[in-house]
Amino acid sequence: MQSTDYESVRRARTRNLKLWLALLLTPAALLLIVFVFIPMGSAVLYSLYEWDGLARKGYVGLANFSDILFDPVRNKVLFHAFWNNVKVFVTLMIIQNGYALVLAMLLARNPRGYRFYQVVFFLPVILSTVIVSFQWKLFLNPVFGLVNKALIAVGLESWAVPWLGLPETALPAMMLVNAWHWFGFPTLVFLAAIHRIPTDFIEAARLDGASEWRIAREIIWPLMAPAVTIIVVLTFIGSFNWFEIPYVMNGLEGSPQGSTDMLGLLFYRTAFGSISAGGSDFGHGSALAVLMFIFIFVFSILATKYLTSREVEMN
Repeated sequence: MQSTDYESVRRARTRNLKLWLALLLTPAALLLIVFVFIPMGSAVLYSLYEWDGLARKGYVGLANFSDILFDPVRNKVLFHAFWNNVKVFVTLMIIQNGYALVLAMLLARNPRGYRFYQVVFFLPVILSTVIVSFQWKLFLNPVFGLVNKALIAVGLESWAVPWLGLPETALPAMMLVNAWHWFGFPTLVFLAAIHRIPTDFIEAARLDGASEWRIAREIIWPLMAPAVTIIVVLTFIGSFNWFEIPYVMNGLEGSPQGSTDMLGLLFYRTAFGSISAGGSDFGHGSALAVLMFIFIFVFSILATKYLTSREVEMN
């Protein structure tokens, strides 16, 4: 009898726990459905139709995808924007994440005031991307910007150029702004990964006479591979969804001369219209959005699988 009562109580508690979990997860699930899954499904549906402004016309199947990929005029702009996104990804991996790794290695040695440095390095991350972009646009102004004024003050007048007005400097300037804005996040991720490594490994290597460089290359770097996987995948997703900084700093057209054009800007121009793209075209814009999603999703899965396979277990 007691065993039956105990089983009934256990089942009741399990049922109540499931109800509480369902209650707690319902708001998040509704947000995902309303703001993620329904828009995704709508984009797939819209991409299969021809549109005249806001009016949906006939069903065209995969014709919009064919136009995006194979029309000579459209795919030239598409691949140009895609190449710019590739440049952003490679540059941020080298500069932003490389700098973050160096800072994490230094902070891991617990220098005086290291907690203060952690806060300072992370502060730009919590700022609004729009505010950061607008502020740096003012800093880079060729007439009254702080960057050119500082260069002139130290005798580097030849370096004082219109940073956002030249094709060769506009995109690098924006990538440096992005690196300044986000480097604090990979710094803390790398730092957490380093602190997770057992100190016995490092101390044993030092007792064996290993140099700091060898310790970093053969112990720390392999054991922080899970953090590297996270940062690589997130940097890739962010690079191919890059929109706010180029939009705020140089506008929707990817000026100057298309040097800052991105897939995100191209999608916005195509779907909602612009000076160069003309009126809105939900069909081709939705097709481009679907193609972007498929590419980012597939590459992220493959990259995660490959990088995870190279991770080292700490026993």
